[in-house]
Amino acid sequence: MTAPTHTPSSHTPTMPTSAGGTLHEPVIDWFDAHARDLPWRRPEAGSWGVMVSEFMLQQTPVNRVLPVYEQWLARWPRPADLAKEAPGEAVRAWGRLGYPRRALRLHGAAVAITERHGGDVPTEHAQLLALPGIGEYTAAAVASFAYGQRHAVLDTNVRRVLARAVTGVQYPPNATTAAERRLARELLPDDERTASRWAAATMELGALVCTAKNETCQRCPIAAQCAWRLAGKPAHDGPARRGQTYAGTDRQVRGKLLAVLREALAPVPQAVLDRVWDEPVQRARALDGLVSDGLVEPLPGGLYRLPLT
Repeated sequence: MTAPTHTPSSHTPTMPTSAGGTLHEPVIDWFDAHARDLPWRRPEAGSWGVMVSEFMLQQTPVNRVLPVYEQWLARWPRPADLAKEAPGEAVRAWGRLGYPRRALRLHGAAVAITERHGGDVPTEHAQLLALPGIGEYTAAAVASFAYGQRHAVLDTNVRRVLARAVTGVQYPPNATTAAERRLARELLPDDERTASRWAAATMELGALVCTAKNETCQRCPIAAQCAWRLAGKPAHDGPARRGQTYAGTDRQVRGKLLAVLREALAPVPQAVLDRVWDEPVQRARALDGLVSDGLVEPLPGGLYRLPLT
């Protein structure tokens, strides 16, 4: 459900969207000077490398993604290489990145790219959006970062930068709103290459400077124009922000079950899986969920394995 949008008070200055042009140059110049050298930003990454990175970076920090990304691209340098493998191999290679359904979705996208597009990641936004497992954000990100196209790319970091700099609030709503998408489109530079750089630059600014906690405004290239800072940094008064708990949750149990299956070279008996978590009801629920999500394949005789089809 979409969280209600916080409306700035009369004391909170809101930057007019017509002022967006004054933000582009300082943010892009800052990015040119301070952007991290990440493998998916290098020319040799290609469109497939960009797509893989976008799947992996959803809800997962860069330092955890880097080693898995490198191993993934070394093993499957093209979509067709991944498409030839069983989906369970994608889940195995995903390791402990979390949210392993992303691995199945990326495998499904690789199969579709191979079957529909001759093994090349499509260039058109609509074609990207039609791939399994790809939503609006990923389609826009791949089109922008891989092909230099003009699209509003709205991840958590970008949303936070725009919320503070333009709207004058500390945090964006819990779920992306139509108003945020409209604002992001209005702020896009007209030129395609500049728009692509703007998308990457605002994302990096949110990751390194305009962070969720302990933001470093003294390092921000648009601090003098930031509506939230000029208002005295009013505290968030919208809906409570969602936290991500892990210990003791079904997610933790699922992770432990998958860890056993990833390491196994043969189907795993139920009794072995039973050892990973003491509470039987939660353990069974977690295993049933993995089966339902297509991440685990049950076999006769109480055996389980990663999926082959």
